[in-house]
Amino acid sequence: MDQQSEPSFQNPRNIIFNKYEMGKVLGQGNFAKVYHCRNLTTNESVAIKVIKKDNLKKERLVKQIKREVSVMRLVRHPPIVELKEVMATKGNIFLVMEYVKGGELFNKVAKGKLKEDVARKYFQQLISAVDFCHSRGVTHRDLKPENLLLDENENLKVSDFGLSALPDQRREDGMLLTPCGTPAYVAPEVLKKKGYDGSKADIWSCGVILYTLLCGYLPFQGENVMRIYTKAFKGEYQFPEWISPQAKSLISNLLVADPKNRYSIVDIMNDVWFQSGFVRPIAFSMKDTSIEDKNKDKETNFDFIEVDENYVDVPELVMTKPSRPFYNAFEIISSLSHGFDLRNLFETRKRLPSMFISKFSASNVLAKLEMMTKKFNFKITGKKEFVMRIEGPREGRKGKVAMTVEVFEVAPEVAVVEFSKCSGDTLEYVKLCEEQVRPSLKDIVWSWQGDNDNDNENNS
Repeated sequence: MDQQSEPSFQNPRNIIFNKYEMGKVLGQGNFAKVYHCRNLTTNESVAIKVIKKDNLKKERLVKQIKREVSVMRLVRHPPIVELKEVMATKGNIFLVMEYVKGGELFNKVAKGKLKEDVARKYFQQLISAVDFCHSRGVTHRDLKPENLLLDENENLKVSDFGLSALPDQRREDGMLLTPCGTPAYVAPEVLKKKGYDGSKADIWSCGVILYTLLCGYLPFQGENVMRIYTKAFKGEYQFPEWISPQAKSLISNLLVADPKNRYSIVDIMNDVWFQSGFVRPIAFSMKDTSIEDKNKDKETNFDFIEVDENYVDVPELVMTKPSRPFYNAFEIISSLSHGFDLRNLFETRKRLPSMFISKFSASNVLAKLEMMTKKFNFKITGKKEFVMRIEGPREGRKGKVAMTVEVFEVAPEVAVVEFSKCSGDTLEYVKLCEEQVRPSLKDIVWSWQGDNDNDNENNS
């Protein structure tokens, strides 16, 4: 953050908990606002994330926020943004975090490739943070330059543990099931139905980050969405001429489609390129006296310091309309072609029941679609390879509803099915999809676009 954007602390009405003075808004997401604040006792700058409880209850996100708090209390380490304190009123939850004013690593990468020594320093700090998380049983699952912050000394800090997984979310075999993360950085196995090792998936993301730092662009390129992700499934990418042989060797062992053959953290730390100038950070003490389990919120079952609402003057919070924080398999695949910066993608997309991911082959999906048309007396008015045009049986406000269905097979066990309206009334199209198409296809659907059912690994 530059000097001009530093917030001023001059409004006495912005004092909360008789402890923090609130300044300007640093950022705003779907469920929360983050403020630059000052500790009145120590004069230390902090970032306070303010979350409205009502939004969490409406969107069934209590478990996610509780998990994020639990994770951040476990992973106190120099290259990780520190959670200092958790407090709450009847209406809001306040996460008091370390203030990291250097901005996102993404902002540096957006300007072009980094020098190799600089990229190596950031990568070493990233791996140190990831290694510490994994030693505590935590997998991040959303590593990307936007979630890597820089402090005033240009040191890296990992942030945003909202999609992280704890040990109790794994199946008995240690695998995770829920597909989540940001499309361009997600490991291929995350989309497969067999489950995935969260630690190995994090390492793939680290490989994409290292490639991007050194090259200035993402490793997997293509003229359309499916070709891009097909390349990721096969681990097909090219190096520019300026990458050193040792850096190429390390990346080649990170971006391996088969997680069994992918480097481990130990392998990375033993790598010659990685070891150059590497100094392992010393972890903080695990004892945390700033967060006390004084009270339990009976409604949300949070651990926090609860403060009487009458003694808190909280500034008016205008929250954005919430949308899902988890990115299902549809979103992972379909958004790959939207460019490097994907931060606003999921906040603005119009939600229509128009796409799903299936665990079945493209031919099996097409057979199921034909069975559906017979069941509801739909008419197939056109068919070519993996594209089918279907027309509804009845006249509507704007004639018969007609749709095109296209099936993409991105891997033998992963197919994406996209519906688009060709004619007819939009509301009638949505109703037809919701009441007839969706129920009839449920046995081949893994995840529909926009569904909010991915908050428990063990129930998948």
